[in-house]
Amino acid sequence: MSTTTDRPTALAARPAAPAAKPARARRRGQASPAARALSHAALILASLIALFPVVWILYVSLGPDKTDYLHPGAIFDKMTLSNYHKVLFDTDFFSWFGNAFLVSGITTVFGVMIAASTGYAVSRMRFPGHRPLMWSLLVTQMFPIAVLIVPMYTILSELDLLDSYLGLILVYSTTTVPYCAWLLKGYFDTIPVEIDEAGRVDGLTPLGTFWRLVLPLARPGLAVAAFYSFLTAWAEVAFASTFMLSSDKYTLAVGLQTFVSEHDAQWNLMAATAVLIAIPSSVLFYLVQRHLVTGLTAGASKS
Repeated sequence: MSTTTDRPTALAARPAAPAAKPARARRRGQASPAARALSHAALILASLIALFPVVWILYVSLGPDKTDYLHPGAIFDKMTLSNYHKVLFDTDFFSWFGNAFLVSGITTVFGVMIAASTGYAVSRMRFPGHRPLMWSLLVTQMFPIAVLIVPMYTILSELDLLDSYLGLILVYSTTTVPYCAWLLKGYFDTIPVEIDEAGRVDGLTPLGTFWRLVLPLARPGLAVAAFYSFLTAWAEVAFASTFMLSSDKYTLAVGLQTFVSEHDAQWNLMAATAVLIAIPSSVLFYLVQRHLVTGLTAGASKS
């Protein structure tokens, strides 16, 4: 009897075993550690792949001989800046640079102005044919450059604009304006219409409202359009090499081709020139980078 009575008491006196910690639940949408590790590894690999051509061109540009790219290991022991000195002082580099900067700068300003006014008009005004206008701009982007060279050459020849900066600027503008108009139209759609109405209440004309109220708010979109226009004109080769016939009017991309002939190719000088060409576009990217993501995402969400 006493044994039967004491047994439950002894069991009750034992301390309860600590409860097992519940497994930490992963939040919805949160990746597992393995998935995060794989994504980081993929991003690192993609970054290395993207950086490799840039690093390779920079490395080859430091080799003094034109065949050093065939023996890259030997460049490390004889690195020199002689290629840059020769490009800067023994070629027409500064003439090419001035021509390219002139054409790219005017193309950027002119193209962004036309694209901004077009995008704003389609965004705010419902005139007859506004939809076909935007679709026609989109269709023009479907034609490859090889198809456009011959008709554009004929048009420029008839207008006496061959071998002229104006002709090249107009050609580049036909390439940049359609895309930039679509981009800016989408960005103007994100700006409330009430701002335009407030401007009209204050006595502003439609042009004054566009210039004084809407454009300052559209700076991210304008930065993207300007960056795209500048790069299109700065690095273009096909149109410039076809329409610019005088060597004193070559742009940088066309001048780069002078290092390659039928029987010779000076790859070290080409690499050095390529690095110098990339510097202005890199500086421009640094100046507008804080606007690029905003401008691209806003324009894409409303286009």
